[in-house]
Amino acid sequence: MGSMQESAFRNFGFVLSLAALGAVCSVRAGEGDYSLCNPVPADHLRELDTDRPDLTESPFTVDAGHFQIEMDLANFTYDRDTSGGGDIRTEAWSLAAINLKAGLTPSTDLQLMIEPYARVRTQDRTTGSVTRQDGFGDVTVRVKHNFWGNDGGTTALGIMPFVTLPTSQDGLGGRSLEGGVILPLAVTLPGGWDLGAMTEADWRCDDSGTGSHAVFVNSITAGHALAGNLAGYVEFYSEIGTEPGTGWIGLADFGFTYGVGKNTQFDAGVNIGVTPAAPDWNPFIGVSRRF
Repeated sequence: MGSMQESAFRNFGFVLSLAALGAVCSVRAGEGDYSLCNPVPADHLRELDTDRPDLTESPFTVDAGHFQIEMDLANFTYDRDTSGGGDIRTEAWSLAAINLKAGLTPSTDLQLMIEPYARVRTQDRTTGSVTRQDGFGDVTVRVKHNFWGNDGGTTALGIMPFVTLPTSQDGLGGRSLEGGVILPLAVTLPGGWDLGAMTEADWRCDDSGTGSHAVFVNSITAGHALAGNLAGYVEFYSEIGTEPGTGWIGLADFGFTYGVGKNTQFDAGVNIGVTPAAPDWNPFIGVSRRF
């Protein structure tokens, strides 16, 4: 069964690669002549839009022929699990995790997500044992396509299939290929509010390493300008897996973004667990830059 699932994900990754290649080599009629090799002029660029800092992905793509870097400068996660009479504390650091984006056409971009270094410390306060893991993380390849709304309107919808490669060291990531598909939606509301929503279906490795299972993710976020180039957002994130013994992960998130010029954005925020299965808290700071 496992080999069949791995074969299916290899085929999925192959199809994803072909889709990206096709997007580079051709542009749909009616979208204009801009492509990876014929960039959108600087004075015609859309407003900078990123998939961070909230967990809800954006339906908007990078302008054709341009590149974008979205990076976690530092990301820390703390969790204390006292279920079943135990007391397990987990602290995880991720440094310089990066999402590299390339605008292939006016409505499609290619993304490469890399985690150069992660460190996890797990302490069983009942037995006193401590486990440490560190090293390179998994690599994820994503292709985002915008159906409508890239260039204006009150709504925008996109689709983003992805494949995660098991490149991690020291047991930090998945044991085999994983993947899924994301459907992000954006809505412009009265009063200067922006609403984002996302639904996602993933196929992930079991914790035991003996199989795989489905995971369903849904989230909603609302943002508003606060003062000048400073904006804020609030979000609720939900994740439910079908692996036996796993619980519902619910997060209440908030954060801020600050724009510097037309092509740079700094951000900071925290994701707070509101269900027993969720990490207790996850603060982070990051930056995004378009070229």
